[in-house]
Amino acid sequence: MDIRPIKNDDDHASALEEMKGLWSAAEGTPEHDQLAIMITLVHDYEERRWPIAKNLDPVQAIQAAMEAQGRTQSDLANLIGKNRATEILRRKRPLTLAMIRKINKAWHIPADRLVQECDLIA
Repeated sequence: MDIRPIKNDDDHASALEEMKGLWSAAEGTPEHDQLAIMITLVHDYEERRWPIAKNLDPVQAIQAAMEAQGRTQSDLANLIGKNRATEILRRKRPLTLAMIRKINKAWHIPADRLVQECDLIA
C-alpha cells in the first residue's frame, strides 16, 4: 500500500484517479482499506482547499463558491444552462442530481452541501 499525503491539486487528481481503480474493492481486503484511507485524505484536502461553511444551503454554497473562486452567474449558466442558473440563484427551482454532479466536479463544492434542503420561493 503506497499512500502519500495530498499536498496540491496534482496530488488530488492522482488520488482521485487511483480511487477509481479501488472503488469496487471487496470489504475486508487490503484494497478496500486503502480506499477508505484515500477517501479520508481526499476529503481532508478538499475541506482545506475549497472550504465551504457547513451551515449554508445549496444556493448559499454556490454563491460562496462564486465569490471565493471569482466566478459569475454566467459561469454557472455555462455549466447548467442560463435559465436554470437564474432559477437556482433566485430560488425558483431545486438542483437536480445532474446539476449537483456538474457543479461538484467543476467547482469542487462538496456534494453533501449541494444535496441539502433549500427553501424555494413560489
